[in-house]
Amino acid sequence: MKTASACEIHGIGFILPDSGMRPLEAFDFPGVGVLRVGQDGVTGIAETQDRKAVFFSRGGQTLAYLPSNVSVPSYYPLRPAPLPGRVRAVLMDLDGTSVRSEGFWVYIIERVTARLLGDDDFRFTEADLPYVSGFSVIEHLEYCLRTYCRGADATLEQARRYYFELTEREMAEVLAGRGRRDAFTPSPGLREFLLKLKAHGVKIGLVTSGLHQKAWPEIVSAFEVMGLGDPLQFYDSFVTAGTAIKSGQAGTLGEQQAKPHPWLYAEVLLPMGVPREETVGIEDSSAGAVAIRLAGVAALGVEDGNIRAGGATPLCAAIKPGLAAIWDDILKARCE
Repeated sequence: MKTASACEIHGIGFILPDSGMRPLEAFDFPGVGVLRVGQDGVTGIAETQDRKAVFFSRGGQTLAYLPSNVSVPSYYPLRPAPLPGRVRAVLMDLDGTSVRSEGFWVYIIERVTARLLGDDDFRFTEADLPYVSGFSVIEHLEYCLRTYCRGADATLEQARRYYFELTEREMAEVLAGRGRRDAFTPSPGLREFLLKLKAHGVKIGLVTSGLHQKAWPEIVSAFEVMGLGDPLQFYDSFVTAGTAIKSGQAGTLGEQQAKPHPWLYAEVLLPMGVPREETVGIEDSSAGAVAIRLAGVAALGVEDGNIRAGGATPLCAAIKPGLAAIWDDILKARCE
């Protein structure tokens, strides 16, 4: 669809072409039809740079359309979510925000693609990175199949099988103390950040689009390094994308309804007893920033992820270089 010079999206603000999001003049929304700015009450249309979310405003309300090649396309309302004056709960992403592991999981996806192609020398390019990090495993694999494996006679089920075989082998090595020592390390300042939140009585939730069998060794390894004991005793709530759907075994739909869908963040907040208006979410990915905002929570970003590259900058109240800056510049005054 043709881009526009600028637009206003209720709940986000004015969207300019250099904001990371693309203002659009029109868009063909499945089940809705073609909407055009200035017609039928539509005041703005904009999509993220990675095209994982398209927003349109009409009548003072905004809907987010989430396209998908592997699950049902969905619509969600987007409401304003300014930074709270008082913060009583902080929801944190796992990969990239709490634990530095994204390079390891990109490596796993890369090796799966290499196996599908029968080419051990295959490597991702810089242009691939926004599409093989931050989303669900299925979406990462679907991107690789679409981009690199069209003539390789490969299927999504075959890619998933290779992925789980490689993941299970690598995770067993990590938990046995024989895995890559640099695979999972706490993000800089994580220990101090978590302890400051605890000291101020702030509840903490941990959220990941990763399946449980990959997420659990990550956080266990990080907590061992930090000397903080059992993660389940430390966090007030912990939600993953569930377990893999395998032949003959029970699984969940969490992987297909992971970020940028809001359900993981909505679920992690449930047992805390804290309203959304007194909660912030911290992410390093564009999909995560969308998910936080669609869950009705204010979003804060950390650099080094793909928030800017993915085009989700306007969804964040602020983007800081790390957790220490988020505490010093934003949360300290709001938690005391």
